[in-house]
Amino acid sequence: MIEGDAVTFKCRGCAADDVVPVVDVGDQPCADYFPPAEAPGPDPRWPLALWLCRACTLVQLGPVQPQLPEEPLAVESATSRSHAEASVKEILGDFPELSGAVVFEFGSPHGGSWLDHLYAAGCRLAGDAEKADLVVDVHGIVHEPEYGEMLRLRAERLAPGGLLVMEFHHLLPLFIGNQFDTIRHGHWVYMSLRALRNLAALHGLTVESVRQVEMYGGSLMVMLRHTADAKPDASVDVVLEDEEAAGIADEVQLGTLQEAAWHAAGALHDELVRHRAAGRTVLGYGAPSKAPLLLDLSKVTTDLLPFTVDLAPGKHGRRIPGAGMVPIRPIDDLVKAQPDVVLVLTWDIADEIITQLEAGGGWGTTYLVPLPEPHERGR
Repeated sequence: MIEGDAVTFKCRGCAADDVVPVVDVGDQPCADYFPPAEAPGPDPRWPLALWLCRACTLVQLGPVQPQLPEEPLAVESATSRSHAEASVKEILGDFPELSGAVVFEFGSPHGGSWLDHLYAAGCRLAGDAEKADLVVDVHGIVHEPEYGEMLRLRAERLAPGGLLVMEFHHLLPLFIGNQFDTIRHGHWVYMSLRALRNLAALHGLTVESVRQVEMYGGSLMVMLRHTADAKPDASVDVVLEDEEAAGIADEVQLGTLQEAAWHAAGALHDELVRHRAAGRTVLGYGAPSKAPLLLDLSKVTTDLLPFTVDLAPGKHGRRIPGAGMVPIRPIDDLVKAQPDVVLVLTWDIADEIITQLEAGGGWGTTYLVPLPEPHERGR
């Protein structure tokens, strides 16, 4: 809503009016819109900024509605698939009473579904109006603009005594690791445990325990129950204390992410210029939804990064949106070119990528990871 020259809107979590901007990375293209490589541009852009609710501490996108459809083109990584299998094994090991239970999953565009693994353990999918003993949301709810309403639906799906498992990219490593490229249209909220605890309470839920996992550069797996059934353990306080120490509910402290983002973007640009001046060839690996913001802020065009590659066939022949217009090609093109440096744009699965490229012995390339500052990664 616009009032005079001021833009205001209600919190996506608690509907409070006290929401303030903290980080603004300017107008950016839709993160999952990959135009044909020959499309001339310029690509459409929308404001991209983080706002903080002073009431519930939810960090969220501001009042923006990107209009372009985002066709799912990505291929699920091996890291994601193995994480889903390991997660189910871990949860059923810790909560053996859930083996064979009634389950329900709120899906995610990122994949990582638990259902096949739960079915293998004898679990049954809940019917249309049936409550579930285990409700799962793995990186799904962040794609919903009305977070509070979607959390209510998850609470309503949960049977008395049941367990709600939510996994999401954690705001803490985003902040301290300068993972600014994970800010994107379509990811409407950037969750801390404190914000989830505050919002869960509005829907009769309590955080019972927390596990820190490595997915997407640092995520939380949070176990919640109806408040009458919950018995919180020490893991909750540990994460809350870490968040408090970092100041990720403080608008001034959060605002420092903007300066850190511009600094890292400039450093990446300078690093690529240095390699070009030395006569070294740099090519990219990955065309993730993170890449448009990273390359745009870093002013990386095809003179610094002639092309990147991706496993997803649907992205081949397209390009990264934004000013850089970097083409996306098949993996074989990278292997044939044997560049001196590979810029790892899918930095959250760098180990998987390096293992893949080094499987045949590699060619002595250097792997460059862009964040939190550009740095080389060993093979």
